Amino acid sequence: MAATGELKKLKIEPYTKLDYSAKADCGDFIAMFNPNTYKQKYEVEYQPVQGQGTTGSTQKFGKIKPQEYSFDFVFDGTGVSSDKKEVADEIEHFLVVTGKNNGDIHRPHYLKISWGSLISKCVLKSADISYNLFRPDGKPLRAKVTATFAENIDDALRVAEEGNNSPDLTHVRTVHQGDTLPLMTYRIYGDSKYYLAVAKANNITNFRHLQVGRSIYFPPLNQKAGK
Repeated sequence: MAATGELKKLKIEPYTKLDYSAKADCGDFIAMFNPNTYKQKYEVEYQPVQGQGTTGSTQKFGKIKPQEYSFDFVFDGTGVSSDKKEVADEIEHFLVVTGKNNGDIHRPHYLKISWGSLISKCVLKSADISYNLFRPDGKPLRAKVTATFAENIDDALRVAEEGNNSPDLTHVRTVHQGDTLPLMTYRIYGDSKYYLAVAKANNITNFRHLQVGRSIYFPPLNQKAGK
C-alpha cells in the first residue's frame, strides 16, 4: 500500500524586488490550517465597437487582466492546533508579510504563494478580518482572514511569456521607477524616436516626468503620427 504524501502547508514568501531576487527579512507566512477551498479569477477585457446606425457591436480584444486568487485563512488560539499561538500576533505577522508598507522599499512586499501545484507571484489586494471567539479579557481566540491576491508579473517577463512584443500590436505598459518615455518607446518599437507620437496619443504634456504607476498606451506602428 502506497504511503500518503507528506502534509504541506500553504506558504507565502515576501520579496523586496520585482524580479524576486531578494527576500524580505520578516520571515515567511505559513498557514496554520490549509484552506478547504480557494477561488481563481480569470478575466478577459473586451471593448465594444459599434458602427453608426447599427444595433449590435463586435467585441475588440483589450487585455487579459491579472489573475486573482482568494483564500480563507483560519487562525485559532484555542489549542486545536498542536502549535498553539496568539491569534493577534499571527494576524499581525500575516499583515507584515503581505500587506503592510515596508519603509525600505516604500510599498508592501512582492509575494510568492506556494501550495501543491499552485505557485503564484502576486501582491495582496485586500484582507477582510473577522474575529469570532474571545477570551474573557477580550483577546481574540479565533479569527478568519479572507484575502485576495492579484498576479504580479514583471513586464519584460510577461512579454516574453506571451510572445507578442510586436511593434504592429497595441501595447499598454505601466510606468515603473526610472522609466522614461524614450526608453519605454524603445522597448516597444526598437527605436526611441517615436516617443513624441506616443506622448501625443496619451495626452502627455511633460514626457520628462512620468508618474509611477501610470499606464501608457503604445499604438501599432501603422497608427502613429507620421506612419
